[in-house]
Amino acid sequence: MIEVEFWDYDDVDEMADAVAGDIAFIIESAIDARGECLLAFPGGSTPKPVYEKLAEKKLPWKRVTIIPGDERLVPVDDERSNIKGIAQTFLPLGARVYPIYAEGAEDYVMAGHAADARLKSLKWPPDLVWLGMGTDGHTASLFPGPDLDDAMDAPKGKLVMGIKPDPMPEGAAVERLSLTRSAILQARTIIITITGQEKREILEGAIEDGQSSKLPIGRVLAETEFPIDVHWAP
Repeated sequence: MIEVEFWDYDDVDEMADAVAGDIAFIIESAIDARGECLLAFPGGSTPKPVYEKLAEKKLPWKRVTIIPGDERLVPVDDERSNIKGIAQTFLPLGARVYPIYAEGAEDYVMAGHAADARLKSLKWPPDLVWLGMGTDGHTASLFPGPDLDDAMDAPKGKLVMGIKPDPMPEGAAVERLSLTRSAILQARTIIITITGQEKREILEGAIEDGQSSKLPIGRVLAETEFPIDVHWAP
């Protein structure tokens, strides 16, 4: 059975305060234990208030490496780029912000191979994989489509894959890179942040369905071996 604890907040600002505090604790604990910290952060709009709260904290940022848990195949200065928002917030603090997409690949499959090779230079596993979720049940960029099963069933050594969503998501109809399910599950800690009643009901349904879930988020969580914290605000 999936072990999930929901943390409910009155609003996004209250949630951002709590999540930023939890991430700061993870950073400090990782650096105390290993001298460094590796984090995988999500894109989209929901994380931005957390980024702002976290950036206010006095932390040893020069020992922190941040990667996106997924990326759109767009230039790094494109507004749709996940690494852009991460870099704008955390590079000025001294953190190492590590892109997973290098432009120039022939197609999204080759981009996935290149990203996987890049991540092999980092000390895996990450101390935190922070996930969001869409109303279609995707998490990271594990979207329904021709590549989903391969990303779900990838071996332990395969960290990133190219993903072609089908159908393409509105507002960002581009191919993606995503951590595989195995890469996500190797994290020392996994947290999820979502907002709105619709997403909560979708996530609760996926958790209840467990192994039989048809949604990417349900299929990922069904394989977790430790409790997951879900932070929710209306």
